[in-house]
Amino acid sequence: MRSKLLAAATILAVAIAGPPTSPALGGERTRALVWGDCPAVPPELERDPRQQCASLHLPLDYRRSSGPTISVAISRIATAKPTLRRGILLSNPGGPGGPGLDMPSRLAALLPAEVLDRYDLVGFDPRGVGHSTPVTCGMSVDTPLDLQVPFPAPDGSIDRNIAFGQQTARDCANLSGHLLPFITTANTARDMDGIRVALGERELSYLGYSYGTYLGAVYASLFPQHSDRFVLDSAIDPKRVWSDQWHTFSIGFTLRFPDFTAWAAARDATYQLGATQQAVSRLYDQITAQLDRAPVTLPDGFVVNGNVFRLVTFDRLYHDLNFPQLAAFWRLFTRPGAGPTAAAAARTPIGAAVEVPVDNFRAAQYAVVCDDAAWSRDVRMYQRNVAVDRRTFPRTAGFPANAWPCAFWANQPVEPPVRVTSNGPRNMLILQNLRDPATPWITGFGLRQALGRRAVMVSVDQGGHGVYGVTNAPCASQIATAFLSTGVLPEHDRLCPGQRPGAVTDQRSAPRPPAFPTPYGLRADGR
Repeated sequence: MRSKLLAAATILAVAIAGPPTSPALGGERTRALVWGDCPAVPPELERDPRQQCASLHLPLDYRRSSGPTISVAISRIATAKPTLRRGILLSNPGGPGGPGLDMPSRLAALLPAEVLDRYDLVGFDPRGVGHSTPVTCGMSVDTPLDLQVPFPAPDGSIDRNIAFGQQTARDCANLSGHLLPFITTANTARDMDGIRVALGERELSYLGYSYGTYLGAVYASLFPQHSDRFVLDSAIDPKRVWSDQWHTFSIGFTLRFPDFTAWAAARDATYQLGATQQAVSRLYDQITAQLDRAPVTLPDGFVVNGNVFRLVTFDRLYHDLNFPQLAAFWRLFTRPGAGPTAAAAARTPIGAAVEVPVDNFRAAQYAVVCDDAAWSRDVRMYQRNVAVDRRTFPRTAGFPANAWPCAFWANQPVEPPVRVTSNGPRNMLILQNLRDPATPWITGFGLRQALGRRAVMVSVDQGGHGVYGVTNAPCASQIATAFLSTGVLPEHDRLCPGQRPGAVTDQRSAPRPPAFPTPYGLRADGR
């Protein structure tokens, strides 16, 4: 989904008998890799003219490597200095469900020359996503955001979420049932190894954000012998996938929210949201309560209820650069008659290229989180968890503890989650903000514990989602650049200073944050 403020658009062995741990790629499939033009670029992205694309056919079910195949779209930007080239740097922007075909173009504009000189940048749309045999659940662009992300009703009831989850699970099975069981993190990791084989590389290096950290950890656990240098930025805890990971959103929001209230209070003369952090916090509570009682239709026809307001706020906390936009959005509900330009910024849901189903992001996200690990089907458990979460973390209103369609999914996972352990080389760098709203520090530490001696963790004293190439954090960025370019890791875990949100002044002067997807189907590109 795309929008101007919300804009459309958060982890060794295989434990079942028989499946291969690397793709069975014959020579014919490898020779079929032909580079050419990429699909039409989404309008909000700028594509590097050097980027090329190709399509690779890989097994749908790696337990039957000679069976049906799926198409995986891949891309690359070759290093401009082949004499310095080390290999390929594969990447994933997060999600799950986020398209990664244009990651080379994004990273070419974000990463320093020391890295760009040493790697061909390689991206791909994960299986089920975008131009890689996409899945759909048939959801329309008008599906309410607070159903896609399961917010309880204002009185705490989850009846509406249960009905939506049951119907959506049926629709997903009816429309994409032959694909869904195999749209998993483990199979995507196997696809990554297929990409490595097709490119003729002995190893691959990797940069993964958010969900991409789990994908990278799974690959490094399945294929330690082919894992070179891995940077895992804003990390998922492999022991929490997936309902327990979503549950940590409440913690993340609570730790991050004061960054915004302090920023807004220091600019009360501009935004009139309150002269103190306490006053800004009270205003949030007042606006959400008011919108719970009486939703507001903005000048462009978009209806904002209390839950949509909560979701917009949560999404905008991903980057300090979003703070001016978030403050302007809040103003819509403190100053009647605000202009339509600011109103339009809250509207447009994420879409994809014309040939990609409009609900592809959400459908692919459901597929991964429902098929990676089994969810409880106990509706009463979700009711209890939501009630507790609403009392403990009232500002997220219980959605992190609620039931997703996974509670009613038609199939059970075809294999257990990949076990992420310390087996393998010491070649993993975890970057983690202390006040990340989506992947709180505790989940990054969970990945650090799982990887053990394989990893070093650099914690950064700042808020927001994403570190490397995303924020002005020189200490952490220098460590990541040195690791990717020279292989040097710190001897011990580190704590680095980070950026202060006070550097962001107003909406006109704020640059756009990187266009990486958020777990809600909203994009963090500020447009």
